[in-house]
Amino acid sequence: MPIMEPFSFASSDQLNYPVSIRIMSLEGEETPIPFSTLLERPDLRHVGSNQSPHSDLYVTVQVWAGSKPLTVPVQTPYKWFRNERKWSEWLTLPIDYSTLPENARLAITLWDLSPTGGEGAHGHAIPFGGTTLPLFDKDNQLYKGRQQCFVYRHKQADGNDDTGTPAFIPRRSGVGSSKKGTPSSIVDNDAEEYDRLMDLLKKHEMGEIPRVDWLDQLAFRVIEKRGYGSAKSSLRLKAIQRQQEALASANPDASKPIPVPSDFLLTVELPRFDFPVVFADHEYPPPPISSLQHLSSSQSGLMVKPTPDIQLGPGISRIDADDETSAGRLIRVYDPEVGARDNPAESKHRRLVRSQHRNGILDKDLKPNAKVRDELNQIMSYPPTHSLSPEEKDLIWKFRYHLTRYKKALTKFVKSVNWLDASEARSAVVVLEKWTDIDVDDALELLGPTFSNSAVRAFAVKRLRKADDNELLLYLLQLVQALKYEHILPQSRQDVSQDSSLASFLITRAVSSLTLGNYFYWYVMVEIDDRSSEQGQDAREIYTKVAYDFMAELDKQPGGQEKRRTYKRQAEWIRILSQVSGEVKEANESIARRTDRVKHFLADSKNELVTLDPPLPLPLDPSVMITGAIPEETIVFKSSLHPIKVAFKTTSGTKYPLIFKTGDDLRQDQLVIQIIMLMDDLLQKENLDLKLSPYKILATSTSAGLSQFVPSMSFQGILNKYGNNAALAYLKQNNPDSNGPLGLRKETLDTFVRSCAGYCVITYILGVGDRHLDNLLLAPDGHFFHADFGYILGRDPKPFAPVMKLSKEMVDCMGGVNSEHYRQFKQYCFLAYSALRKNSNLILNLFSLMVDANIPDIKLEPDKAVFKVRDRFHLELSEEEAIRNLEKIMEDSLNALVPVMIDRLHGVMQAFRT
Repeated sequence: MPIMEPFSFASSDQLNYPVSIRIMSLEGEETPIPFSTLLERPDLRHVGSNQSPHSDLYVTVQVWAGSKPLTVPVQTPYKWFRNERKWSEWLTLPIDYSTLPENARLAITLWDLSPTGGEGAHGHAIPFGGTTLPLFDKDNQLYKGRQQCFVYRHKQADGNDDTGTPAFIPRRSGVGSSKKGTPSSIVDNDAEEYDRLMDLLKKHEMGEIPRVDWLDQLAFRVIEKRGYGSAKSSLRLKAIQRQQEALASANPDASKPIPVPSDFLLTVELPRFDFPVVFADHEYPPPPISSLQHLSSSQSGLMVKPTPDIQLGPGISRIDADDETSAGRLIRVYDPEVGARDNPAESKHRRLVRSQHRNGILDKDLKPNAKVRDELNQIMSYPPTHSLSPEEKDLIWKFRYHLTRYKKALTKFVKSVNWLDASEARSAVVVLEKWTDIDVDDALELLGPTFSNSAVRAFAVKRLRKADDNELLLYLLQLVQALKYEHILPQSRQDVSQDSSLASFLITRAVSSLTLGNYFYWYVMVEIDDRSSEQGQDAREIYTKVAYDFMAELDKQPGGQEKRRTYKRQAEWIRILSQVSGEVKEANESIARRTDRVKHFLADSKNELVTLDPPLPLPLDPSVMITGAIPEETIVFKSSLHPIKVAFKTTSGTKYPLIFKTGDDLRQDQLVIQIIMLMDDLLQKENLDLKLSPYKILATSTSAGLSQFVPSMSFQGILNKYGNNAALAYLKQNNPDSNGPLGLRKETLDTFVRSCAGYCVITYILGVGDRHLDNLLLAPDGHFFHADFGYILGRDPKPFAPVMKLSKEMVDCMGGVNSEHYRQFKQYCFLAYSALRKNSNLILNLFSLMVDANIPDIKLEPDKAVFKVRDRFHLELSEEEAIRNLEKIMEDSLNALVPVMIDRLHGVMQAFRT
């Protein structure tokens, strides 16, 4: 009896993993529709692909089986294409591989934007093309890796078993065959060669063919030279189209037309598994013998098939047959890398390489040559989100002593160290002590969740000690979040400074400065108040211990007890405001009655708000000392949460109006305002004053907070009051000057142009959404600013929202698109964007420290939040290319019709509500 070769596999019924697919790119082109045809056919004129060869498309994917859908469709997010249609987006479908039937397939449809709709329309989209990809091949193995799918133009993927949009079309012999030497036979031979090369390339990608770099490069160049590297010259596709046409002519009476694909190819990627996954249906246990006795005579001949004998390969063991859940039918597939921290081969290679460069004296004098120096410079230029390859890590380790003079190399060096290797970690700490001073953006990166070594974090804190109070205040919100990643033991009786250098540093600085102490106190109090599942009990205990040690340290300092009483008074002041705000929100009364209720409450001396003695530092801005409320200037806003506006007298004799709101988490707004203040500081250092005036905001709990009230009008309110060119009329009324530009003071127009440029660029980088004329505000002195940051990082409740909010009303106030002021506005935008791109590392590191901060739009996709901000900087482009890209975004935003319609609809709805 021959000996069977062992083999390893996994069965699909045990793969409890959701079906996923990565939409990669679309290649191909078609002849443009003549302009005369577009003039005659308005239904074609506004279709996106008829306007641009790289128009925006989105993709939907749905699982089908038995000619019926098994899931709801999922779709790719909005993405703007520049030179090629490339998504690189993973989609996860709501079904596991274990529940898939054998004939399961993915119906993939590409949708083109069309405001007029049409046949097969999907809202404001029509099918660009479709393809149907089976999940199991002819051998019942699960497809994996990259697949090139034929696209059927203007068709929606049907997903039927006899689909008219098959992703793969096997070549059929005997149909349309040609004599040797004819053009048709040449096309057939080239198509066969294309098939062979594609199979080899896929095996190479899957690792089934050994990699030999120099030989691989030669082979790739020959493939490209012969024209097999692009969809544009796909001879395989030409042969398929010719063969299908021959089939159609040979069977003119066929009821179902032969599908002929277009010139487009869609590249997708399916998950890769360590073993082949073979389809296996669910096995149901046979009925007990007693139940068989009740079968009718017609059924008594049924026999239960015996369990087939399975030859198990090495590392695969069958579960015991007496296991009731398995009944001897389940198998275990052994994976040697499950639970392993590192690849054994890579780990051994690293130890061998670094053992030669660990304590050697020669390493200290080792210097790179010109080529290696260029490689190191390239590595040092990587953004914080970039992952280093093993080869890059080894290169950095080899020249670590040489790199100590380069401050930008430190974070890359720390990433190259295997901190689980005690000997390597000790050597790294010795090198770390020799490093030159680093910038604050690198120090913030070292305080993130990926760096847990206490020596590394202490080195970062050492750099922060050099920052003054004003600079430290810009990053304080993130530094408080970084306390979550410190080695603080909540149950420890010792001082927190013994566990954490960062906590010790923050407490020391907060004790010595009332302003820093004020914000530090409230940031910590909000974290203690956060009882959501995302926060966790351990984090709350950490912040509780930090707050306790902060108060204990205050007691030790001269004047510290007075500061402690001040924070206690602030907390009581917030409690009283929360009480009245909560009562007003819950009261079933008119706005006038609610306002009277608040006025009486503030005027009542028992509530200790009308007079504050001694004056109290305002938590929102501790540099302002308030002496009491002004009840008669109270306003209750007409909204679902009914926020209240209260004005307070100050020691300087001025009034400070603020808005207090309960029932809303203001931490996301607080983060955006903090980032705007930081960006303003960065621009000021570049001698670029864009007249930004972000209002102050402070979350005092997870459901309440304060915000500064800035006298202003929304663009919608201005439009309703002044009509055409409303913003200009509003500014003329407040700042008239017959000799000035456009009839108003030169300083006012300059302030408007600069602030518009600043907010356009900043809100684009932050991905601020839900922009309409009601949250675009204009102060009488020309300061333009945004409010209400409920949607960030590209989220927007409105369809087809532009990535930048640049409205016609804003441009009209500058004198129109042809005016000198609009050209100056564009120059300010370009300068601001360029300056912020230079500081992208700092901004990205600040966002990376907020991934666990329970910010609504960050916690939706915490792993992608930083990358969404990074994508807006377009760091892969040169500065000139990035500026041109920004200019196109501005033009698209200004010329978009959908936002104008939405703004008008929003205005009508708001007027109706009023």
